[in-house]
Amino acid sequence: MTGATEAHNLIVANVIAGIHAQLKVKPCRVYPSDLKIRIETEDIGAYPDVMVICGEPTFYDDRRDVVTNPILIVAVLSASSQACDRGDKFRHYRALPSLQTYLLLSQDRMQAELFARQADGSWQFSAFGEPADRVPLTAVEGELLLTEIYDRVTLGA
Repeated sequence: MTGATEAHNLIVANVIAGIHAQLKVKPCRVYPSDLKIRIETEDIGAYPDVMVICGEPTFYDDRRDVVTNPILIVAVLSASSQACDRGDKFRHYRALPSLQTYLLLSQDRMQAELFARQADGSWQFSAFGEPADRVPLTAVEGELLLTEIYDRVTLGA
């Protein structure tokens, strides 16, 4: 979706910067929203706000602009997108065998909702809302500090 708010764009930029800095010594790459994910079993595609792929990207149908193997997906929520991001979109993303972590970030308040795939295939939910909270990104053996995610973001505007 084009035309996101300043808060949305700052959050995305902060997340990409934070993850990128932690991936420098790892075989992983962080991507912004212009790279599409193909979810074959659901017969759909999506453009997440941020995603991480570890190892080599697997491209769909030899297209260099559509991937199938993200390990981490981040969505920045808005009033108009949050129901879909929590519902149908997450249901579709869960069909990706590679996906280990799904992170939802509010753009209206300092809040992170983390879903982490467990060894048995279930998803564990954790919520974070305090400035000093560290959001664990176990899929990439990293973390993001909530105050860094929301650096320079005017909340509730």
